[in-house]
Amino acid sequence: MQSTESKLKTSVSDDSQTGRTLLNLRGMLLRGDFQAGERISELPMVARLGVSRTPIRLALDRLAHEGLLEPSPTGGFVVRAFSVEDIWDALETRGVLEGAAARFAAERLEHDREVVQLREYRDEMDAMIQLDGEPHKFSAPDIDSYARYLDLNEAFHSEIVTLAKSSMLRRALDRVTSVPFASPSALLYVRSKLPSAPQMYAISHEHHRAIVEAIEQRQGTRAEAVAREHARMSRHNVELALSDASILSSVPGASLIRIPAAV
Repeated sequence: MQSTESKLKTSVSDDSQTGRTLLNLRGMLLRGDFQAGERISELPMVARLGVSRTPIRLALDRLAHEGLLEPSPTGGFVVRAFSVEDIWDALETRGVLEGAAARFAAERLEHDREVVQLREYRDEMDAMIQLDGEPHKFSAPDIDSYARYLDLNEAFHSEIVTLAKSSMLRRALDRVTSVPFASPSALLYVRSKLPSAPQMYAISHEHHRAIVEAIEQRQGTRAEAVAREHARMSRHNVELALSDASILSSVPGASLIRIPAAV
């Protein structure tokens, strides 16, 4: 009979393998390894990824739950295609949810020390885009710091949700931001390629500053309004990406978007 300790180790190992498989499959989808409408089933993925059927099955089920896959009538799953309208709806929904998260964070704040981590993320991002000696002028992150800026931006938005103290809200946001182009950092690459990049990063900086300030001062309505306005910047970035094939091709998940000929 298998001991309790042995069962626990097996369970942890299985969870780890499933998590890695999920990350691998999600990355393949967003890189364009599969095209919209393409069928994906367990056995070919077992051979391709070198893992057993159970983590493949669990990962596929999770990706279907996230909305990146759809069940196939003949078994297995097919890669979901997204319309431009799906992207607009996802961005608007994200804005509503992030606005609610900022409001909850402001209204549920108990101690000023809870905001320390959020301030640190804001300050490090600001230092990366502010021009030395010119405190009110900004530039896009350089190539050496871009990856770090992406991580900080994701962490900043995630920390607001943590401060909201709502597991239900986090689950809803995780679901909507799994849609290509809908996550807070999905279009930062597009922004950095624009002639207006310094101005857009300056606006983003002001939004971050105002959100933190509103949370610190327990101003829920203001925090919500600024967070929603901040999310709306993504729509402009998407519109620019859709109009420039060279930029679009470098954005994760672009291959899953059905783009009308008129766009």
